[in-house]
Amino acid sequence: MSGLVLPPGQGRKLVTRAQEVTFKVTGADGAIMSCFEVMVPPGFDVGAHTHHHSQELFYVLAGELDLLAFEPVARSGDNWEDWVSPDGDRVIRAGAGSCMFVPPGCPHAFRNSTDEPARMLFQSYPAPDHERYFEEIAEIWSSGRSVDADAVQRLRDRYDVSQLTPLRYEPPVRTDAGNGR
Repeated sequence: MSGLVLPPGQGRKLVTRAQEVTFKVTGADGAIMSCFEVMVPPGFDVGAHTHHHSQELFYVLAGELDLLAFEPVARSGDNWEDWVSPDGDRVIRAGAGSCMFVPPGCPHAFRNSTDEPARMLFQSYPAPDHERYFEEIAEIWSSGRSVDADAVQRLRDRYDVSQLTPLRYEPPVRTDAGNGR
């Protein structure tokens, strides 16, 4: 029996205008969970959502992400960043070394509200659900300038994703050839 060792930068990559996902460990490797390295661009918001069966773990490797992992007092509006838990928990700005675990049924979200890309290690159980989800969402993102909202909803329905607030990708507007001036 052999394990799997991947050097930095190795693994199967899916690259779209909204995300870069590198498959590190998959069901094809015999794993019961999937492991990905994800580059989250500025302006990307996965939207608050739940899974009935999946468990997830997010570990910030570089940059900063806004993270949510609690049931709010009220699931109000399209902006999860204002949600508050019954215990007073709020969304946090998480830097490198921060970790978020999400059990089944727990509302969760992440957003890159900075001007710099963030990188995270993402694990999900069971494999290969998120592997297939990432493959199919990459096809949807790559199909043209606009995203087919109905196709995204059908995808979510197939892969145990109950979306609570919208997925958004609003890259920062840069001027002067990307120098921010």
